[in-house]
Amino acid sequence: MDSLRLDALEAERAELERKLGEGAASGDRSQFAELGRRLARIGEIIDVAHEAQQAQADAAAAKDLFDASDGDDAVDAAEMLEAATARAAELDERLKVLLLPQDPNDERDVIVEIQGAEGGEEANIWARDLFEMYRAYASAQSGWSLELLGSQDSDMGGFTNVAFAVRGPDVWRSLKHEGGPHRVQRVPVTESQGRVHTSSATVSVLPEAEEVDIEIDPNDLVIDTFRSSGPGGQSVNTTDSAVRITHQPTGVVVSMQDEKSQLQNRAKAMRVLRARLLQIQQEAHAAEVAAHKRDQVRGGGRSEKIRTYNFKENRVTDHRVGLTIYKLDRVLAGELDEIIDALASAERAEQLAAAVADSGG
Repeated sequence: MDSLRLDALEAERAELERKLGEGAASGDRSQFAELGRRLARIGEIIDVAHEAQQAQADAAAAKDLFDASDGDDAVDAAEMLEAATARAAELDERLKVLLLPQDPNDERDVIVEIQGAEGGEEANIWARDLFEMYRAYASAQSGWSLELLGSQDSDMGGFTNVAFAVRGPDVWRSLKHEGGPHRVQRVPVTESQGRVHTSSATVSVLPEAEEVDIEIDPNDLVIDTFRSSGPGGQSVNTTDSAVRITHQPTGVVVSMQDEKSQLQNRAKAMRVLRARLLQIQQEAHAAEVAAHKRDQVRGGGRSEKIRTYNFKENRVTDHRVGLTIYKLDRVLAGELDEIIDALASAERAEQLAAAVADSGG
């Protein structure tokens, strides 16, 4: 990083510290939190930049020592030079990543929706398996929590659809690449001849929106109430506690029925509605600046899969990064780190390549 840019960041840090003092005094908690996040990010960039500068100086000094050495001293100097050069390169790469444009959703929690797609009842059973996979993954992460928002059971114990919220540090960064069709190849419980079937379920990962993020005109909503139903459509409640909300301008429809209280179902439906509308808003903005954003759900077809889970071979393949691992059982038990890390690394590599191209380098 050049000295002018570092000086600018130092000045911004001082200004943020001043504003934080004013925010604390005024009691504006939302502004205080936003400024605090920006200050932490800039502080990390500055600290790593200073470390990188020192590492580069150490590497230069080690080079001078190596050039002036001979015999056994040259061997020791070569080891020092190798270590110093590696440290400088490591910090330089870390600094490049920190300077990449920040995803505006990085600080948000997420809402995940899963629904059976192709494959009939087996697709619904697969949707439940995916839900259990993400629940296990979330429970293994420090500071994460998962809240079931709503679900619709299928006839054989699966989910025709399920929605849940995940809260905690870096949940968006970890889960955002999970959106898309997930294909499974296995002998389903619905198959009496032992034949392998291919089915799929779709996963949508949405940044959770606060009320201040999305303004919803109550006049734009059509709210219907009805009795909750279980598998096969039978009524499971004697009151009209289930809620269906239709946002007329966009046509988005959200239904919730898990809670016995109509007010609770309505509140959960509004959370999902806000998340979907935020995604629509962000995609529209991205289109305006000619940025490409993959449609996570698409048609849910097997040919559009992002990942395949093959039970016979105990194999999981993520088709976007060409990663194949032979531990499907552990992946379904929540061990997703290897896949998530590979997707994050691929994203960073693309961003770094784009940054180099934009800079003309």
